[in-house]
Amino acid sequence: MYSDNKVITRIAPSPTGTMHVGTARTALFNFLYARKKGGEFILRIEDTDKERSKKEYEDEIFESLRWLGLSPDDWYRQSDRMEIYKDYLQKIVNSGHAYVSKEESKNDPGREVEVVRLKNPGKSVIFEDVIRGEVEFNVEELGDIVIAKSIEEPLYHFAVVVDDNEMGVTDVIRGDDHISNTPRQILIQEALGFKRPLYAHLPMILAEDKSKLSKRKGQVSIIKYIEQGYLPEAMINFLALLGWNPGDDREFFSKDELVEKFSLEKIQKNGAVFNIQKLNWFNKEYLKKMSEKDFVDAIEKYLPEESKYNRGMLENISSIIMERTSIFCEVEDVLKDLSFFFERVDYTVNNLKWKDTDLTTTKKYLEDLIKMLDSISEDNFDAVSIKDKVWDYASEKGRGQVLWPFRYALSGRDKSPDPFVIAGILGKQETIERLRLAINKISS
Repeated sequence: MYSDNKVITRIAPSPTGTMHVGTARTALFNFLYARKKGGEFILRIEDTDKERSKKEYEDEIFESLRWLGLSPDDWYRQSDRMEIYKDYLQKIVNSGHAYVSKEESKNDPGREVEVVRLKNPGKSVIFEDVIRGEVEFNVEELGDIVIAKSIEEPLYHFAVVVDDNEMGVTDVIRGDDHISNTPRQILIQEALGFKRPLYAHLPMILAEDKSKLSKRKGQVSIIKYIEQGYLPEAMINFLALLGWNPGDDREFFSKDELVEKFSLEKIQKNGAVFNIQKLNWFNKEYLKKMSEKDFVDAIEKYLPEESKYNRGMLENISSIIMERTSIFCEVEDVLKDLSFFFERVDYTVNNLKWKDTDLTTTKKYLEDLIKMLDSISEDNFDAVSIKDKVWDYASEKGRGQVLWPFRYALSGRDKSPDPFVIAGILGKQETIERLRLAINKISS
């Protein structure tokens, strides 16, 4: 058992499904509180439900916590601790606080089974919740509570109480869907003579229609957010502000800054709405903070192995990609719209015309553009120099009449960056070659 003087928190997911964003938020708050107090944060895999527990879900729990940067100081698996529960079950029965009862099986009528029941003292259980204040439950109506299927098979409430005591958990920070479990667990603690931890029940995370967040209401699995290319820093920042407020208008925090600022007293009582647009905004803001190298490295992970998008050009247009991207899974579609940077795009010749301008005039503008661009040296061929060279001519002839065919000849797109930017990225030789191809299209 740990020292009585050290704060110890825990996150206790069941490996019966993917890790929910609500569980991730609870893990974050436990982590921040433990670090703020100089304590420890532990992980407990609650896998006593043998039929539904799966190794793949346990692996997802570890992967999700690793991605979020919430590394536990220690971890346990309940299925490895059955002998410990058995000893405590025997102890609670021997003390007279619980008894073995022979009853008809609910799942198999007519068959008799043995269960272990805690003797209910029939009283009001009062506890202080850090977030909600004093909470009172009358447990008389619960009757004698089943705490194990047998001396060999503890149920959830009993295993949780034993584990929290054995692991020295001082503060139980969990979702408020567990608040009705607390009086049952307190009765078990009292029967075993255990010290009561402090409780803090977090507000639920809600869907945008204020109902409980579920798979039907939107994406809830942390693994799915990892696969789609969200940044862990953005997710941590977003989750921290779901139900907690630092006391000012600040929105961006590093993990260390969250540790410094965090307190349970600033957690709100009402449910917090999971706003995916806000998460995407956070993610885009964190994308902007990435170096070009890290950004392009990440882009390449989300592209097909046999990709036509070469690294050099990805680096050249990284700022354009970033401007159009909120999540890395969007990159492939963004690059489809920017494919003209990587290959020449075919288009219909009439699309080169600006409104009522005829093709003969358009061809003359393109020929003049080539002469102007050809006078710029290779070393100075960038967006600023190109614009300086072309702007007065375009203003004289009509900007739409000149700049539309200029841009369309380079991109083959109705919507794209301005022609100065495109030309600067493509380079002098490729830019002039594409303008010549446009002139040839008109001539033929």
